[in-house]
Amino acid sequence: MPGERLKPARLGPRDVVHVGSAGLRARPMRVVLSALGIAIGIATMIAVVGISASSEAQLLRQLDRLGTNMLKVAPGQDMLRGEKSKLPKEAPGMIARIPGVEEVGATGDLESTVRRSEKIEKSNTGGLSVKAASEDLLKALRGTVGAGIWLNEANGRYPSVVLGSIAAERLGVTGPGQQVFIGKHYFTVIGILDPLPLAPEIERAALVGWQAAGTLLDFDGHPSQIYERSTDASVESVRKLLARTADPSNPQSVEVSNPSAALQAKAATEGAFDSLLLGLGGVALLVGGVGVANTMIISVLERRHEIGLRRSLGATRGQIRIQFVTESLMLSGLGGLAGVMLGAAATYVFAASGGMPWVIPIWAVGGGFAATLCIGSVAGLYPAIRAARLSPTLALQAG
Repeated sequence: MPGERLKPARLGPRDVVHVGSAGLRARPMRVVLSALGIAIGIATMIAVVGISASSEAQLLRQLDRLGTNMLKVAPGQDMLRGEKSKLPKEAPGMIARIPGVEEVGATGDLESTVRRSEKIEKSNTGGLSVKAASEDLLKALRGTVGAGIWLNEANGRYPSVVLGSIAAERLGVTGPGQQVFIGKHYFTVIGILDPLPLAPEIERAALVGWQAAGTLLDFDGHPSQIYERSTDASVESVRKLLARTADPSNPQSVEVSNPSAALQAKAATEGAFDSLLLGLGGVALLVGGVGVANTMIISVLERRHEIGLRRSLGATRGQIRIQFVTESLMLSGLGGLAGVMLGAAATYVFAASGGMPWVIPIWAVGGGFAATLCIGSVAGLYPAIRAARLSPTLALQAG
């Protein structure tokens, strides 16, 4: 009708995707290089969060297996005498009578050294110690014997020894039946323990029976470490009673600690440097965004003829803006998707190599991908506005 104002055609979602991907299809190599910057930034962020989460999950799994209900009792400094005090011989038995206590094991430090043979210098200890061990020690530690058997009432009175995992490695002992030299006697190795994260001092020790330590190694019978397991609900109440029960006459010289606290603290501080590493990933992501913006600006300059032709055929400025913003979002989205996959793959390799669970928080994936889209929209906004402002006549002349 004469005088009726023409209305511009509307672009549907399919049309927006088609025109937005046209520039990407025409320049695949540039797309790959521009998306790579975004991918590196997102991959860094995903890998940092994933590796930290996997390590923390491993620590928490280890804590669940080992338990947090073990307390360790040791003699402290005697304030009156100015020397290290001694726990009474009856201390393990008295602690076992505390309500809520389930298992009690003890060790006693010995002055003897352990060597592969008597021909090795006595001073060459290799950082290993010799300890008397009670029969219930392994239960209290929730430890396992990797090879051989544990000390019992029968073999604990003879020259037999169980080695911690590190002690066996340093002594070159590969299995039961071999002998090591302790004090003035050869002891037969009857067992090798698996690693004990809550008791690293046991991993570096040669453990002999309580009775054999007294008859062969001049052990005085005073425990130097007592390991106690109680029910989860009674840990705090037992902790309050341990010092007075272990040494009623001198409770102030008794030290009580929780070995699992170290693992708990490690789990709590596992992500201490995440903010720094995430910041580095953010910088890489920002650099990638600048690369996308640069690519879009060059794309606008190279496609002025196309823009002028579309404007002369009736495309509005808003449609031109939508085209270039969509192109920028798709470019960033491709980089973000590739970055998520690379970050997840890096986390998987790290977790698999360390025997850890593969954990990638959903918020990290969602947040990282959302960040790429935000950067893509911001990076494409200025080029889109610039493209929409081009005069159709001048754009066609430039082409």
